Amino acid sequence: MKKLYRSQRDKKISGLCGGLALWLGIDATVLRLLALAVALFSFGSVVIFYLIASIVVPKEPFGSFTDSYN
Repeated sequence: MKKLYRSQRDKKISGLCGGLALWLGIDATVLRLLALAVALFSFGSVVIFYLIASIVVPKEPFGSFTDSYN
């Protein structure tokens, strides 16, 4: 079972979308665009969940290199 981490390599703000995309097995850009669209249509309420998840989800351990980054 894969663990969810905030990405240290594929990050724009906190690495949450990069880590979540890796965990879900989808492209990070698609997830970022989806998150932006949802944030705009929800009048920014998703931003609160993003901030909370950025605090709760741990950072990727240093030196871990998964197959998806190859």
